[in-house]
Amino acid sequence: MKTHVDGNDKGNVMLYALSTCVWCGRTKSVLSEIGVAYDYVDVDLLEPHERRQVLLDIEKYNPAKTFPTLVIGSVPIRGFKEDQIRELLT
Repeated sequence: MKTHVDGNDKGNVMLYALSTCVWCGRTKSVLSEIGVAYDYVDVDLLEPHERRQVLLDIEKYNPAKTFPTLVIGSVPIRGFKEDQIRELLT
């Protein structure tokens, strides 16, 4: 279901993405550039029953369920916001 990317431990960093989303890919690139450990789920590649559960999880942080949704600790970042990502992780 989720994939782990190794890096520096900055706490719980979770990215909800779509495999075809350019902004989701840019978010993954920024996280890798920073060198932070994070987990991600490409929601569109999940089986339907897994997708339903993940969408419920996303809804807690982003009621609109838009992508990317990045959760750093308990702070959600909705959409691609490079400056905010860097501010929270560096």
